[in-house]
Amino acid sequence: MDQEKYLQDIKEIREMMDRSGRFISLSGISGVVAGIIALASAFIAYHYIYLDTDYYSFKVVYLSPETIRDIFLLALATLILSIGSVIILTHRTSKKKAQKLWNKHAKLLLVNLAIPLVTGGLVCLMFILNGYMGVIAPLTLVFYGLSLVNASKYTLHDIQNLGIAQIILGLIGLYFIGYGLILWAAGFGILHIIYGIRMRLKYGS
Repeated sequence: MDQEKYLQDIKEIREMMDRSGRFISLSGISGVVAGIIALASAFIAYHYIYLDTDYYSFKVVYLSPETIRDIFLLALATLILSIGSVIILTHRTSKKKAQKLWNKHAKLLLVNLAIPLVTGGLVCLMFILNGYMGVIAPLTLVFYGLSLVNASKYTLHDIQNLGIAQIILGLIGLYFIGYGLILWAAGFGILHIIYGIRMRLKYGS
């Protein structure tokens, strides 16, 4: 009995030490909000990209320079709104837990998150400049997933599972090019909402 209690105490101490070395103030609600923003953006982008035709109600892809500009501005607005909501809601969670939002763990998290994201952004830009628009949505999923997996060492382990799911969706999208926008909505929208709800229920954040 004493040995079991001793092992349990060691396990709890290890968990405390592990959590103390990680940024644990991430807000589950921010995941839900980011997911809703992504779904709304995907809906708007769909109407930018696909046009109804008069031939048996088929839809065709239309990517004029103006359309590409509008999609770029939409993506920028989505990014700003999503990051803004994450910062505001995570700051609120940090205050509740009496923790600093900006500490060494947050710095390590952001650095490891940023390296794959910036690399992915540059790769996507190169593809856009060369006219390969069909791979952009899947590539954003792949690089975003890689950034989450890379950053999961410095935050909650749940982030790693979310990252792996994003990578899988991105790889599927790279094979089924025509379904990139749908998979993007599933990854950035639905998966974020599921993740946010799970975080809220599991950690109360």
